[in-house]
Amino acid sequence: MSQDLSDIPVQFLKGVGPTKAKLLANLGIHTIDDLLYLFPYRYEDRSQLMPIAMVKAGEKQTVAGQVFKVGKRNFYSRTRAFEIVVGDKTGRIFCVWFNQPYLDKYFKEGQEIVLYGRVEVFKNRLQMLMPDFELIPPEDRTLNMGRIVPVYPLTRGVTQRYLRKIIDTALRLYAGQIKDVVPWDIRRRHQLGDIADNIEHIHFPRTEQDQQKANGRVAFEEFFLFQICVILRRLSIVHKKGFAHQIEAPFIGQYKKNFPFVLTVAQCRAIEEIAVDMRKARPMLRLLQGDVGCGKTVVAFLGCMAAVKNGAQAAIMAPTEILASQHYVNLKRFFAQGPFKETRVGLLTSRMPKKHKDTLYRQLKEKEIDIIIGTHALLQATVDFANLSFVVIDEQHKFGVSQRALLSSKGSNPDVLIMTATPIPRTLCLTLYGDLDISIIDQLPPGRGKISTYQFSTEKAPGVYERVRQWVAAGTQAYIIYPLVEESEKLDLKAAKESFEHFVQFEFKGFRLGMVHGQMDRSDVENIMQEFKQHDIDILVATTILEVGIDVPNANVMVIEHAERFGLSQLHQLRGRIGRGPKDAICLLVADPSTEEAKARLEAIVKTTDGFKIAEYDLQIRGPGHYFGRYQHGLNELRVANPVTQLDLLEKARFEAGNLIKEDSSLQNPAHTVIKQVIKKRYPQYLDMVLAG
Repeated sequence: MSQDLSDIPVQFLKGVGPTKAKLLANLGIHTIDDLLYLFPYRYEDRSQLMPIAMVKAGEKQTVAGQVFKVGKRNFYSRTRAFEIVVGDKTGRIFCVWFNQPYLDKYFKEGQEIVLYGRVEVFKNRLQMLMPDFELIPPEDRTLNMGRIVPVYPLTRGVTQRYLRKIIDTALRLYAGQIKDVVPWDIRRRHQLGDIADNIEHIHFPRTEQDQQKANGRVAFEEFFLFQICVILRRLSIVHKKGFAHQIEAPFIGQYKKNFPFVLTVAQCRAIEEIAVDMRKARPMLRLLQGDVGCGKTVVAFLGCMAAVKNGAQAAIMAPTEILASQHYVNLKRFFAQGPFKETRVGLLTSRMPKKHKDTLYRQLKEKEIDIIIGTHALLQATVDFANLSFVVIDEQHKFGVSQRALLSSKGSNPDVLIMTATPIPRTLCLTLYGDLDISIIDQLPPGRGKISTYQFSTEKAPGVYERVRQWVAAGTQAYIIYPLVEESEKLDLKAAKESFEHFVQFEFKGFRLGMVHGQMDRSDVENIMQEFKQHDIDILVATTILEVGIDVPNANVMVIEHAERFGLSQLHQLRGRIGRGPKDAICLLVADPSTEEAKARLEAIVKTTDGFKIAEYDLQIRGPGHYFGRYQHGLNELRVANPVTQLDLLEKARFEAGNLIKEDSSLQNPAHTVIKQVIKKRYPQYLDMVLAG
């Protein structure tokens, strides 16, 4: 009997070993099965490459040639460029990379190279800025030249050539052991070919038609397994007993009057939908979608107050301390007067002193707190509620299914409202979030200004700062945002601090500057933010702690440094901090994108400010697996399936999954054993919640 490919460690494959296996783990590759299901995100047709002399400016092109010259260029004090000249029999093209000095170790004259990027004309010469590249030694031409070539996601220490080589090896050794999990009768109905052949054609297609056909075959399988999980999750919710809240129309009317502004029609509609769900005796699981600044929090607070009115407790979990604090301040401010003023509200974050936390734990357990707002700290075992009936998960993409379930488990099947400012189209919601009911706030409060977004390369940064000086001199305020990511947090923070000093002394000398970052005490951050709100600070330099929770209507300029390092939804969230008043706003992106995905993200954010369109672009660019994320659904990534372009296929797979679950809701039929096994291995976090054993 052949061994299950998900049980064979990838390190035992020829050409891998323990060192490379550790690097492959960064791509989610631990087994042979993982490797074979790491699919290309695009292809390059290298069977007939275009001569360099025939490339067209303004288009993305793939060209090949030899390295003729290697050198360096300086633009101004803060920017260094590395340059090579590549040529073939017809012409030459210049390739430039910014702030990547290590590249001089890669290139030598005479090497064969393949380049992919946007072609420009600069000073009467052809040029590519920050192109993707591959160096092709003679012994590796078979898999990498003269054919349609797959291009995979990478991690440090792993090259395209290496991935192609080991995937080719794995296919030759193990293709015959790939399990076909879609039942034979379903394959027959939809004319689905052999899974092993199609996986091979996805990696190394002979023609474009081969690749498209194989893509559809594997996508069907992924959608089919996905939908089984979603449908089972939905059934598990429907059959549970929850808390039936009493929510009368006068209470809702009273609630709406508590705000110093009139709620939008979309907000009122969402409130009614939540109220209907909360009245039922089964637990609510509802997704609330809405763009940045649409007023989702006001809607969520209704559920909190309804829980309190019914003698129970509510919890709001936010991804950052600053957003949790903002929710806490807003709730206290909105309900300081009127019929809800006696509501007892607490704030819990991991940085709080132990003595303060212990007091909160006791108050929650003894029901001396009605509503608790916090971060991941709410998930600790020491947090115990007297009677939790309503839970809000803010910015759901920051939390996993297991984390959401852990907070819910602290009550007896409480109603759960999940909020997101990174929405997806409604038709996709109904299918992809089939375990959730959907509410959409598709209106922004009236009287908002227009936001314009522009992208600039690092070499043009001085011009960007000049525009900021002009806007600030005219009376507006500005943000300058720096990336701060976990992998390089110390270096990022150091760079941000150095830039802040440079700005104070040179670029913005004479203006009032402040800086906030995630390593500061919360009280210091709040003090600086208060100064910024009061216009005692003109320009605020900050890390991404500003992504959510900040509202300064006079701040209408934003510069995002190294914008290529931010995700698309993150860029949209950051931009949502400006244009919150009646004046127009401007967002300036300083970036030198080195990958096609980064370039596509920046093009998308410049095109539109519509959150729903941003979400569609994000799905198209990253693919649904990365968009939804392994830790959001508990699903391994959808490697090929794309609900944006394959909605019809998704619907067919959903129909078949639904029929199968009607016949065998626990997958106990021996014919379905392989389905259960594959699902439990590929998507354990998700399915373990609904399938025992």
